[in-house]
Amino acid sequence: MRTTILITSPEEWQAPGLELFQFAPIFPGGPEWLTKPVLIALLSSVIVMAVCWAAFAKPKIVPRGWQSIGEYCYVFVREQIARPNLGKDADRWMGLLLTIFLTVLVWNLMGVIPLIQFPVAAHIAFPLVLALSVYGAKLYLGVRHHGVRGYLKGIVHLPGLPGWAYGLYAPMILAEVFLTSLFTHFVRLFANMFAGHILLAFFSSVGFWFVFERLTPLGAGVGVLGVVMTIVMTAFEMFIQFLQAFLFAMLASMFIASGLHGSH
Repeated sequence: MRTTILITSPEEWQAPGLELFQFAPIFPGGPEWLTKPVLIALLSSVIVMAVCWAAFAKPKIVPRGWQSIGEYCYVFVREQIARPNLGKDADRWMGLLLTIFLTVLVWNLMGVIPLIQFPVAAHIAFPLVLALSVYGAKLYLGVRHHGVRGYLKGIVHLPGLPGWAYGLYAPMILAEVFLTSLFTHFVRLFANMFAGHILLAFFSSVGFWFVFERLTPLGAGVGVLGVVMTIVMTAFEMFIQFLQAFLFAMLASMFIASGLHGSH
């Protein structure tokens, strides 16, 4: 449960806001880029690598412990994300897609881990860089497998569409493939984690203030409601965190497939 509170005077409470996403360098006088979100992102990478190492370094015929968890994640990503979009090419891209799914999932879950309590994806730079990596792979694959002309033709071609209609259709589909898809890929993840973090901070600050800081007969009910809503919203936020990791990896597989197959 998050307990960050913004106090403007000893007698009043103010809802948390954008200050939740503003971080000073970890070390005074140190690099400005070395902030809490960067440290959490590095920790997330270590966690993902450690889990994969523990699961797959010495696999056994009968999986147990971390291997069971690792194989469950692998099968989930393969069956629910990779194969529906990539078909026979799914296994070739499982390393990337599993890494994306686990990385985003750990990023998101950091928002409900005590003492950390910040989802990395709520800082827009992180999902943007990850989405740009997938975007670059999509363009590279499209040009490599089909050439520039063939790739563009595969995107804009629509069977049965009259020639005169391409003047309207082609700009829209090209904008969707090269601009909108990138924007929606990272903004969906960022917006959900940003909003969820704000909501959790709001309800937890209400509960902390009215139950622990300024307990009064009139405010006790509000404080208890804030605590209950924090618990409920934390459970709901964990579901959203998993869902957003799934959707981000799903879109990544769709974009990679579009590059391989030369279609939108």
